Amino acid sequence: MIVDFPNISKSIQKLENNPNVLLELYRGIERETLRINYDGTIAKSNHPENLGKPLTHSWITTDFSESLLEFVTPVSKNIEYVLSFLRDLYRHTAKNLKKELMWPFSMPCYVRKKEDILLAKYGSSNIGKFKTLYRKGLRSRYGPFMQIISGIHYNFSFSKKFWKTIIEVQNIKDKNTKVSYGYLCMIRNYYRFGWIIPYLFGSSPAVFKSYLVENKINFPFKKASNETYYLPYATSLRMSDFGYNKIKLKNDLKITFNNLTNYVKSVKEATKKSSPEFERISLFDVKGNRLQINTNILQTENELYIPIRPKGILSNRISTLDSILKNGIEYIEIRSLDVNPFNPIGVDKLQIYFLDLFLIWCMLADSPFMNEKELNCCLKNWNQVTLKGRKPRKSILMNCGTKRVSLKETSQMLMNDLIKLADLLDKTTSDIQYKKTCFDLVEMIKDPTLTFSGRILQNIQNGMKEFGLNLARKYHENSVNEYYEIINESDFTTEKNRSVSKQRKIEGKDKISFNEFLMKIQRSGSK
Repeated sequence: MIVDFPNISKSIQKLENNPNVLLELYRGIERETLRINYDGTIAKSNHPENLGKPLTHSWITTDFSESLLEFVTPVSKNIEYVLSFLRDLYRHTAKNLKKELMWPFSMPCYVRKKEDILLAKYGSSNIGKFKTLYRKGLRSRYGPFMQIISGIHYNFSFSKKFWKTIIEVQNIKDKNTKVSYGYLCMIRNYYRFGWIIPYLFGSSPAVFKSYLVENKINFPFKKASNETYYLPYATSLRMSDFGYNKIKLKNDLKITFNNLTNYVKSVKEATKKSSPEFERISLFDVKGNRLQINTNILQTENELYIPIRPKGILSNRISTLDSILKNGIEYIEIRSLDVNPFNPIGVDKLQIYFLDLFLIWCMLADSPFMNEKELNCCLKNWNQVTLKGRKPRKSILMNCGTKRVSLKETSQMLMNDLIKLADLLDKTTSDIQYKKTCFDLVEMIKDPTLTFSGRILQNIQNGMKEFGLNLARKYHENSVNEYYEIINESDFTTEKNRSVSKQRKIEGKDKISFNEFLMKIQRSGSK
């Protein structure tokens, strides 16, 4: 258990002899954004045909609801390539939207009634119906508004050279086990100190009244306009108990991140163990329509919505859990970034440079095993920072809740370490980007009004709708007139046609009914 702030001096000394391994960082981005009408209300139209089929498209799909677009970039070591690719996806989508815009915030746009939130549709195949039923289950369990919250998912991995240089685990000869051990060390430190991300980059301090009413939230919100409510010191309502933390690590899951086998076992048990809470929802409505895949704590492993997840590259249709058990953890998925409304694509270089430094730090810093008590303490810190992170003299819990420390002072200690890493990376690249990032973020720690959430609150005093629509219009108008950087029009046409053809083939291969398919899935999951 963490007693003092971790020391990374010895680790940095190791890297000074081989700093080039830090240049081989692999990154991929998934960005969600709601389609909205010109009046700022949620779009009720189907996914645009010109974009292809969301079930099978490699780059442009949908997430929980039909109106929630998701852009997916390839994985690359080149930051500019990933961001350029994402900009092209945004441009192409803007050019193909008819009388619609893309909402620039994480928290939902104005919704007149919950029936306006439509389930994502993936065609007539069994796998397509399964994906829709999974979302129907989420709707039954957590309400429709959870399905229109947007975020940035950041996929990150180190190179083989990095692991060869850094990880020195005695008596562990298997390469996959060695790498997984390192990623689990990173995940534990991410839980301990990752609250710095919503503090700096949280971009959801406000919500529409419709969201509060539907979710029966009774908290001391202040009124910015007739429709906009905010918490004065909030950073990320999306990551709080009002947002995705509503779907969180439940105490009865007993999930920890000390051992890969135990992690997989705990998550699998959650996909098999029935929940009294979800049993009350029932499997079917009065008309006999299915409401959820099952009544288990997790319908599938994908329902484990946590700030960071270990992942593996899927092959031969095996699950992520089976993949990482077989091949080890191959990358991690960061799920705690709000959409950055100050950039059309929802994320910028400053954030990526910071994530590089912070994730390297999480890997290098001492990372003792974390029991359930410490994990719950860490989750409390996260929730406190999302709700009150910019509050003057804010403190957080350390040493399993036995010690309170200043959020600002702890953040500064972390930044001091990141500056050391930045110096090493900048010398390797003959640049100053990483160190400049640190200096910019130090100012945000000193002055909370400079954080993303602080800047947003300064702009929504006339309401979130007006600010959001102004940004959405500006980004849309600029994008439709911009040239593509990496992907060209013929590439988009080829991928669209490929997605249509692939979905048609999938639908043509089905030989059993959906009920038989569902039973087969459930039998395979119970093994």
